[in-house]
Amino acid sequence: MVNILILGADGQLGRELQKKFDGAKALSRAGLDVSDVNAVNKFDFANFDVVVNAAAYTNVDEAETVTGRRQAWATNATGVAALSAAVARAGCLFVNISSDYVFDGSKLEHVENESLSPVSVYGASKAAGDLVVSGLAKHYTLRTAWVVGDGNNFVKTMLKLAAKGVEPRVVADQIGRPTFTSELANCIEHLIHTKPEYGTYNLTNDGSPASWAALARCIYDRAGHKNLKISEVTTSEYYADSTSVYAQRPKGSVLVLDKIQATGFKSRDWQLDLTSYIKEASRPESLTQKHPNPGHPYSPGDTKATPSTENLSATQPVDASGSADQMQNPPHID
Repeated sequence: MVNILILGADGQLGRELQKKFDGAKALSRAGLDVSDVNAVNKFDFANFDVVVNAAAYTNVDEAETVTGRRQAWATNATGVAALSAAVARAGCLFVNISSDYVFDGSKLEHVENESLSPVSVYGASKAAGDLVVSGLAKHYTLRTAWVVGDGNNFVKTMLKLAAKGVEPRVVADQIGRPTFTSELANCIEHLIHTKPEYGTYNLTNDGSPASWAALARCIYDRAGHKNLKISEVTTSEYYADSTSVYAQRPKGSVLVLDKIQATGFKSRDWQLDLTSYIKEASRPESLTQKHPNPGHPYSPGDTKATPSTENLSATQPVDASGSADQMQNPPHID
């Protein structure tokens, strides 16, 4: 039996991992705050074979502020460095979640060995964590994007807007593929049990790349709201009148999946998982379900939505809720 420790248990990925690995020990930030180096150093990792870090600071825009910058680096870089050292001392396999934000997005597609080129504080902090983890003998770094799971996220936001009859404007010049947390959990299980070469692997759902606007259109259509209009805007148009601090986002976020698929892992088409997700999420209890600390920076993938009659805006904390997670404050919707 493999003894697994899950960090970031309250996030979208953390919740999915607990369903996948029944019997694993799962800790939220209250159980172990990865940004607290002293707490990490005092924690006993010796009883575990695998440590999965699904915890991250994921508020992309807030990371551009003085306070947010410190929190992002404390969690995603300094904290990951402390975890890496502690896990190495205990002889554990370390699984860490990375993000497409480590690239500038000037190219549409990205392979694992591409030079890091972050354009935001969040992306820089995740890139720093990746570099530290790469020095471990036993590690898997899963680089992902546009995470969707059990929590607040882009798909849930679109479903709520559609149910209210809202016709949103959605960014159309950021291109990628969704990653459902079920896909991430399945891949982590695959890596743990098949033990391919250690290192970094891209992991999203498979299928044709799409923009946030195209994804929104797909969600509206499959939820039975084809009559409602989705208007496309560019990232620059969306932010043209903004008075708030915001982070630059990669426009090209398509992660090439050849390496992970060469290990025998077969990625599911995102449209298949989207259909299943919408069916489940459209249940009334799912749309109104609350999770602890929604949108908390340690809850990767979780999204904060600020609705009003004139303006409905959704921001998804990047990489990775509770942890990781990664629908990184991406698409913006008016």
